[in-house]
Amino acid sequence: MSATEQAASPDSTAAPSLEDRVYRKVTWRLLPFLCILWVLAWLDRVNIGFAKLQMLDALRFSEAVYGLGAGIFFLGYFLFEVPSNALLQRIGAKKTVMRIAIGWGTICMLQALVTTPTQFYILRFLLGAFEAGFYPGVILYLTYWYPTSRRAKAFGTFMSASAVAGILGGPLAGMIMTSLDGASGFHGWQWLFVLEGFPSVVAGVVAFFYMTDRPDQARWLSVAEQRVIHHALERDARELGERGSDWRTLFRNARVWLLIAIFFCLLCANSALTFWIPTIIRDSGFGAPLVIGWIAALGYLFGAAGMILNGAHSDRRQEVRWHFALPAACGALAMAVMAMLLGQQTLAPVFTLVAMIVALTGTMSAIPVFWQLPNLYLAGGAAAIGVAFINSVANLAGFGAPYVLGLVKDATGSLAPGLYLVAAIELMAAVLVIVGIAHAKHRKEG
Repeated sequence: MSATEQAASPDSTAAPSLEDRVYRKVTWRLLPFLCILWVLAWLDRVNIGFAKLQMLDALRFSEAVYGLGAGIFFLGYFLFEVPSNALLQRIGAKKTVMRIAIGWGTICMLQALVTTPTQFYILRFLLGAFEAGFYPGVILYLTYWYPTSRRAKAFGTFMSASAVAGILGGPLAGMIMTSLDGASGFHGWQWLFVLEGFPSVVAGVVAFFYMTDRPDQARWLSVAEQRVIHHALERDARELGERGSDWRTLFRNARVWLLIAIFFCLLCANSALTFWIPTIIRDSGFGAPLVIGWIAALGYLFGAAGMILNGAHSDRRQEVRWHFALPAACGALAMAVMAMLLGQQTLAPVFTLVAMIVALTGTMSAIPVFWQLPNLYLAGGAAAIGVAFINSVANLAGFGAPYVLGLVKDATGSLAPGLYLVAAIELMAAVLVIVGIAHAKHRKEG
């Protein structure tokens, strides 16, 4: 049998090792660039948490104004994610990513000109509208390349870029805000928006020339290597069996709404941590922006490791429910401990920070594993629209959680009551996966 025939045959004894080599090549081609894009997107999304440390005093905004502005980003997400994924199916990933990255980078830079709450709300909404579709679009895009058995690790690697952004973003934000404050008449928080928005515009242009929409269009793969991917995806489709492919059935599909509820509960915790970590660190007794940045970076370093290791272990074990539920439950417990310790002067602040790091690691480790669940039940057009639909509705948690925490802090002077509530909601995500997904899988197999 020739090398080409071996590549084309999924049952060949040489196929497993050849498939591994092909997917290493695919991974090194796709994931580094997608990770860079996600780092830039995440920086432009969450740098508001660091800008807040100077911005609120400069513009005389309240904590509630900040919370609403941070969260209103997700209303734009909600409205435009599904149309963006539908457009991706029509025009391809590289055109979609180009449009998205140039848009969000431009809006990020414009935030430097904000002077009123209304301007703040409008630009945060537009930032969400422009970024909408990138995250679910990449999730969909990776399903064009990877079979189910390889996806959790690929998802985990891609999603860990948000943790990498935290590792880089904290010290970078602290350095920019400290060293450039007052330069050319701009505040440090204004320089932060400008210097972190511009690279996204450049990356959007690069995406059009670098990305490949589908395996059969990849000139950097041989014909034999394209066949390996084709057969891996065909084999995967056969093993998964019949799944819903009509997107019009999504809105009455109980499993889809269960997945939305699970992800909503998880994202309540993730968004609360994302937008309030700088404030939590400051309230623990660390005031300098650069110090806050380095402490946040340490938390995200553990979060990145958790996402990659938990995703890889899920792939090896071919198990999803417990790989989601246990990290989510640990994150919820740690968040409750953090709320209890926050502001306790009798205890060393390091205990609060350890609880924060565990909460962040547990919460982030569950995210990539979650995205294995929709593909158990959806295929074709339903998968494309379904991923965006699940993500967009669930991301309304990103609107509610930061805003509620802002209201709670204005009313009580402490984040602790809001953090207790968020911890309880995150624990519900673990419960729903163990109870609900087991029942859904049983009904599917029956």
